[in-house]
Amino acid sequence: MSMFFQDTSTARRRRLTMAGLALPSILMMALVNGYPVVVAAVQSVHDGGLLKLGDFVGVENYIRVFQDPLFWKSLRFTVLFAMCGVFGSWVVGFALALFLRTRFPGSAIFRVLLLLPWIVPIVVTAMGWNWLVATRNSIMPQLAEALGFGPVMFLADPTMAVITVCVFKIWISYPFMMMMAAGALETVDQSAIEAARVDGAGPWNLLVHMILPMTARSTYISWILMTMFSVNDFPTIFLLTGGGPVNATSSLVVMAYRTVFQDFQPGYGIAITFVITTALAVLSLCLFNLIRKSSVS
Repeated sequence: MSMFFQDTSTARRRRLTMAGLALPSILMMALVNGYPVVVAAVQSVHDGGLLKLGDFVGVENYIRVFQDPLFWKSLRFTVLFAMCGVFGSWVVGFALALFLRTRFPGSAIFRVLLLLPWIVPIVVTAMGWNWLVATRNSIMPQLAEALGFGPVMFLADPTMAVITVCVFKIWISYPFMMMMAAGALETVDQSAIEAARVDGAGPWNLLVHMILPMTARSTYISWILMTMFSVNDFPTIFLLTGGGPVNATSSLVVMAYRTVFQDFQPGYGIAITFVITTALAVLSLCLFNLIRKSSVS
């Protein structure tokens, strides 16, 4: 009995020591991360400018967010942009990861080339895409006209601008998904795959009923990360279209930026960002629930 109480006391002292060592780091992290959030929350309930806090307006800025037609237009584009970023880049990345499991001459160089859209700075990539599509004399409009589609304005027409920005997002995001999928495919049990193949399972059945379920956990994690990357993605949109034409490619982040730094309404702009954060938190909880279910199964 005395040995039991002695072990319990030792374990309690060890836990207290560990907590005491970790406490300064926890307080520092809470201060560094918490202070900006508190300041932003205070600003979101005031109607001041960039330099003055202004008058207290309560939840008026948050009510105004949901009454603003531009917010709903930006929300629709953000959802479309995020879905293209997540599922479009996942399909391309997963297909390339499966293809790269095949050994062929020059495969190592091919892998490096596939990572270029991710490695090259976004400014350089956006300049390259602007050179391809921005004006009527660019390569893609000239090619479209030569093929009989007429004068196609990739960035001046609202519909074409949305399509171009979404394709651009897939282009710069698929290397990340390819890397995640390649890592997940390395964990697939090859003996189970071979056993299923011996039993007559074809490539499609192997993919749908074995490979995808085995890699589901990694897939859900990549979806969560890419959803956050896409919703918070500012440079991809702003460098290509600036949110135009006529706000057709204005995401919520671009709208918040314009509201704070161009319209000088930080309270309203920060209220938009808090709405984005809340929506992302709810979505992440749903996807984490999917991860938990996939782990159980």
